[in-house]
Amino acid sequence: MKWLIPLCAATLALEAHTTTGLKIEHRVHPYGLDDPNPRMSWRLEGDAEGLAQTAFQILVATSQDKLEAGEADLWDSGKTEGRASHARYEGKDLPSSAPVYWKARSWAGGEASEWSAATRFVTGRIDGEPTAKYISFKDERSFHTKRNELYLPAPRYYRKTFKPEKKVVRAVAHASALGIYELKLNGMKAGDAWFAPGWTNYRKRAYYNTYDVTKLLARGENVIGAVVADGWYSGYLAYGKLVGYGPHRTGRDIYGKTPALMVEIHLTYDDGSSEVVATDGSWKVTTGPEFEADFLMGEGYDARKEMIGWAAKGFDDSEWESAVLASSNGSVKQPFFDKFGKEVQEFGFIRPPVLQAYPAQPVRTIEELEAVAITEPSEGVYIFDLGQNFAGNVRLKLLGKSGQKITLRYGEMLHPDGRLMTENLRAARATDTYICKGDREGEIWTPRFTFHGFRYVEVTGCSQKPPLDAITGLVLHSDTPMASGFECSDPVVNQIFRNAVWTQRANWIDLPTDCPQRDERMGWTGDAQIYAASAAIHADVGAFFRKWLRELEDSVTKEGYYPSYAPYPFGHGKAIHGSAWSDAGVIVPHAVWKATGDPQFFTNHWAAMTRFMDARMAQDPLLKGTAFGAPWGDWLNLDDPTPHEYVELAYFTLSALLMSEMASAQGLAEQVKKYDRWVAMMRENFRKQYLQPDGTIRPESQSAYVLALDCGLLDDPAARKKAGDRLAALVGERSGPNATGMTTGFLGTKPLLPMLTATGHHDLAVSLLQSRKYPSWGYEVKNGATTIWERWNSYTAEHGFGGPNGTMNAAMNSFSHYAFGAVTEWMVETLAGIAPAEPGYSKIRLHPHFPSADAVSETDTISWVKAHHDSPHGRIAVSWKRQEDGSLLYEATVPPNTTAELTLPAVSPWKQADAKPETRTLAPGSHKIVVE
Repeated sequence: MKWLIPLCAATLALEAHTTTGLKIEHRVHPYGLDDPNPRMSWRLEGDAEGLAQTAFQILVATSQDKLEAGEADLWDSGKTEGRASHARYEGKDLPSSAPVYWKARSWAGGEASEWSAATRFVTGRIDGEPTAKYISFKDERSFHTKRNELYLPAPRYYRKTFKPEKKVVRAVAHASALGIYELKLNGMKAGDAWFAPGWTNYRKRAYYNTYDVTKLLARGENVIGAVVADGWYSGYLAYGKLVGYGPHRTGRDIYGKTPALMVEIHLTYDDGSSEVVATDGSWKVTTGPEFEADFLMGEGYDARKEMIGWAAKGFDDSEWESAVLASSNGSVKQPFFDKFGKEVQEFGFIRPPVLQAYPAQPVRTIEELEAVAITEPSEGVYIFDLGQNFAGNVRLKLLGKSGQKITLRYGEMLHPDGRLMTENLRAARATDTYICKGDREGEIWTPRFTFHGFRYVEVTGCSQKPPLDAITGLVLHSDTPMASGFECSDPVVNQIFRNAVWTQRANWIDLPTDCPQRDERMGWTGDAQIYAASAAIHADVGAFFRKWLRELEDSVTKEGYYPSYAPYPFGHGKAIHGSAWSDAGVIVPHAVWKATGDPQFFTNHWAAMTRFMDARMAQDPLLKGTAFGAPWGDWLNLDDPTPHEYVELAYFTLSALLMSEMASAQGLAEQVKKYDRWVAMMRENFRKQYLQPDGTIRPESQSAYVLALDCGLLDDPAARKKAGDRLAALVGERSGPNATGMTTGFLGTKPLLPMLTATGHHDLAVSLLQSRKYPSWGYEVKNGATTIWERWNSYTAEHGFGGPNGTMNAAMNSFSHYAFGAVTEWMVETLAGIAPAEPGYSKIRLHPHFPSADAVSETDTISWVKAHHDSPHGRIAVSWKRQEDGSLLYEATVPPNTTAELTLPAVSPWKQADAKPETRTLAPGSHKIVVE
């Protein structure tokens, strides 16, 4: 093994570095923060080898001028010894509804860095009850009761004028809605978020958003405007309409009948006094050009009814109605139906008991996609291909006559004859309508209160063939910073990685949904726990999961069980909870802790987590594994089922292991003992119930072996080796000229490749990754996939959407489902070899695994890999390559303030396959190694 760049070949002094990357609660300069002691973090940058922090200092002030002058009137941490590049705020009480400025510096060796650039955040409502009231319109309509008829009400426009009496030096707005809203001040939109304030269980919690609107204020009269649509609150939700859930089985109005708005603007005057302008009965309300707006069904817009300047001064609102307090619409009790029966509930206004600042990055327009082609499958029907399956909206640009109706429909795929494939949308109409106003300069429109999962847009109603730029795709998702990259010598594998990332982006809209296109879009917990670690590799998901874990806890059953999806708007399946699905309440906090190093992801939820484990223990006191809740099990396995009781025993063991680890991190010795005792009992019961004398498992399925290995049921090395050998044999028995041999479903596929590698079958794992045969990730790519499919055979060029015998249910073919994309965790952590050895990557494990040169028969075996992950400490980058002489070239960049444990074979793996590995410690910096 030859080091081409020595460990300590520093080109700069050890102390030369900067302090940068400031975040507060996992966000960059957030608006709306109501945590009185938020977590503040930063990172070091510099080229010196071995760069590590020895101390830090934080200054926090109420103004940037004070901060720059060194006047930390809120907090000066002083020079604080330590390597941790994060700290809890410990200063004076943070001001409410105000900007706060802070900066940091760090020491490496004996000298400090320069101060970081100043950054700021804006606090939310830290103290006091809201001044604002929820307002609405006078809703005298009858409750919608007809399941087979769509009811798509128009959004409401709200307006209020006000005139500050003095000179305003600061204006901060807080806004919320039961529904979704857009806020304007003097005609300009506040912020850039879509679908605010997000989806919650509105009976327990609502979020508000915060905006610094100081620069939007004008002298004299000012106007606040807002548009409120149904959103998740009262619009069509998930498959409620399809299966007959919700009030009167209609699938809509799940939380309430009438959307409502709450806004308050906090004005601070130059003399130090303040005033609040808030929603009350003095506001005006009307409808506008949108004649319908629904997440699942789509949006309709009549441009002839636009109200120019409606949110600016000088607009005549004399014909608008007076808004009313939402509570004045009165009680509305109706029958609610779901899988578990019928119950009369209240659908009038119910004020959410908890109002909190939105804790995550908002949904934003992240990217624009130009159309790559137009086809005309039938006369006057034009289909735009955007080249990528994604979630979002479009910008329509056209020249039309007044009253001309343009209809947009959306789909992920096309039928062989070129028609739009919409069967998999089920009850989601996914149709937008635009009625032209006849502007001679042309018209531009984007729906604002809906979104779609699609690659193709069908346009009808045009008087002639539209140009290619008539449709532009707008990619929408929660603005979690992307954090990964992967390339290798196999272009199909590169596409697999891109497909997984695009699928994550398509389903990261406020919460981790299962699919963005059809009438579902729910936060299925099984999918989330399977994919959480991959998600944390691909993006900075700390704040995102902070929000969703609240929704998950708000959905816990009275017994303490986590549900099968969160939020939980209605019951579905045989039970609310289920093995492997409910375990998301333990697995996701653990995964995000490992990625971020922040223990609040489990400490904030520890009471609920321990209650869940105790409730589970109570229904299975002998710890033998029971049929726990809904039998989702190894979802979509290929005729190779694993018993429900077995899945429960495996996942109960896994959760107990993780709980022990997290209890240990908190110093909870008695709880560590408790969970370790449970694990020992479950392992013993597994050996008695399922493990045969010859080392095989009965009943025998591929996922049974995978789960035994991955979930900790098998702790003996010899037994693990036998199980891994049998797993490999089972894959081989099912393989053939046109089949890879995989039979695993959602639960088994994620750990399949890692467990094959861990038990000495890495070549088989690599061959499965690189395969183009069915079932495989490459098979999807071969058939045109640009995202991960729900089913391996969702579509084939030979058989279309119906499968080889024409009996496959096309309605259950999501083409954007991230669960099987969890293979990317293995790609980065095992194939490339980047993983956290300690939470937050303060210590990094660099352990790449190399396939034999002839590991893959279908194509050339992967011969080089490049990958990176942007950790809390900075970018970790690695690459390895099989050189022409058979040697291994390995390169790595280790970020400052970390160390890495690098494991490589002592001799090139392509010259001696069984060469013993060597492990050494790498300091921060760049390293280049040749293994001959």
